[in-house]
Amino acid sequence: MSALWFVVSRLARDRAALVGLVLILGLVFSAVFAPLLATHPDDVYELHPAERLRAPSAEHWLGTDRMGSDMYSRLLFGARITILIGVIAVGASLVIGVPLGLVAGYYHNWVSDALMRVSDVFLAVPQVVLAIAIAQTLGPSLPNVILALSVTYWPWFARIVYAESRTLEKEVFIESTQALGASPWRLVVLHVLPNIASPIIVRASIGMGFTILTAAALGFLGLGPPPPTPEWGRTIAESREFLPNAWWYAAAPGLAIFLTVMGFNLLGDGLRDVLDPRLRRGRHRAA
Repeated sequence: MSALWFVVSRLARDRAALVGLVLILGLVFSAVFAPLLATHPDDVYELHPAERLRAPSAEHWLGTDRMGSDMYSRLLFGARITILIGVIAVGASLVIGVPLGLVAGYYHNWVSDALMRVSDVFLAVPQVVLAIAIAQTLGPSLPNVILALSVTYWPWFARIVYAESRTLEKEVFIESTQALGASPWRLVVLHVLPNIASPIIVRASIGMGFTILTAAALGFLGLGPPPPTPEWGRTIAESREFLPNAWWYAAAPGLAIFLTVMGFNLLGDGLRDVLDPRLRRGRHRAA
């Protein structure tokens, strides 16, 4: 509890991180209470041709789309999809990458080399390109998008955990634990993993923003959830033929994506400053 309070107190002093936290909390709040906050919650998945491409007004705060659906309401329900994609994809990447990185970092044999060579193969190809290839092969759907993002993002966690584990192996407390006869499982789980949690948390926070941006790119290319799902990337793709007249059609989801990604990046930078003692010491010396 004291460690959590320390992190919160340090983040409160960082204005950029505080802005990021507020943006993320706003996103979560909008997603959870979308049915209550939406002005037209029943029209999200329905067609209203007579109301198509209406400009922002008192009735439709962010205008309407090409099917006459309220953009503000669709934006709120789209936040649910955004959070779902980010949490599941990053969570799955953690479940895959962290154990593999720990195994590769602890053992010095062909298993370690093989795991790292596999991760190098994935890292050699840009994640967006590889995710597009996987999503195109599997077909456009929400589960396929999450699978494509999870498969392409786990090597980042594996590499970070591998590097941090190797730096700890010569520490005194690790050698002492080994000398006392601790099993590899106990050593890795109770001693190595807690000491490398900071970079994992930072990578997960920044990875949420990058994953959401990649998911929006897949949706823009037509590889995300099919219509009428209120996915932000697909909404921007649908708005192209109506620009610049119906500017609100692209501006609303585009701004939502920008603020969401910026929020996770700002929070990730703040967490890195708080959780990485080496970075803090470096800054103090520079000052």
